[in-house]
Amino acid sequence: MIEIQGVYEIAVRVRDLARAEDFYCGVLGLEPGLRDPKRPWLFLRAGGPAGMVVLQEDRGEWPTQHFAFTVTEAGLARAEKVLRDKEIPVEGPIVHDWIPARSLYFADPDGHDLELLAPLART
Repeated sequence: MIEIQGVYEIAVRVRDLARAEDFYCGVLGLEPGLRDPKRPWLFLRAGGPAGMVVLQEDRGEWPTQHFAFTVTEAGLARAEKVLRDKEIPVEGPIVHDWIPARSLYFADPDGHDLELLAPLART
């Protein structure tokens, strides 16, 4: 059996790389890593060296995706305020007893479903 320890990188198709960069860096706080203008792609660090999100500009048609970022409970509360202050529609927080975690849901400018997930202590 392969012993996977986590997810290091995800690729997200976006229609406008500059607009997506503004959102992922300016709103979510991801840090730019490598910019590849030939493709055009932008690698963003998500949580320092823990992993990356790669924004891939593609003006074609593609389905939207869902992915979640792990945050602390305090970080989730701060994020909710930031998102609401920026008038980004938010659903939640919602408690998932089976994980257990508390989550906020919202969309990026391309309609991808994003989640901020704060793990809760098991009782």
